[in-house]
Amino acid sequence: MTESHQRRAPVDLSPTGWPHEAASDPIAEVDRRFILRVRAAMGQETARSLAERAGISHGTLNNLLAGKAWPTLSTIARLERALATDLWPGRVLSDHD
Repeated sequence: MTESHQRRAPVDLSPTGWPHEAASDPIAEVDRRFILRVRAAMGQETARSLAERAGISHGTLNNLLAGKAWPTLSTIARLERALATDLWPGRVLSDHD
């Protein structure tokens, strides 16, 4: 991850419609797609309930959902296990993927 991505949150690298509008930054776009998958897999489950099941803090999950933080590999794995689905969207090759 580049230094600029360490300092700026995904929401700061995306348009105002986070997470519903595509990000021009390819790394933020991967994160945006990840968050859309998390939200879809959550269905009606609350963030507090999912965080507890995944073994992560409620604040961490809320920050991820809001685009205020980057997910760690451990957090991704915990969410995938808790939701019993693959969440990582893969790489973004272009703006049209």
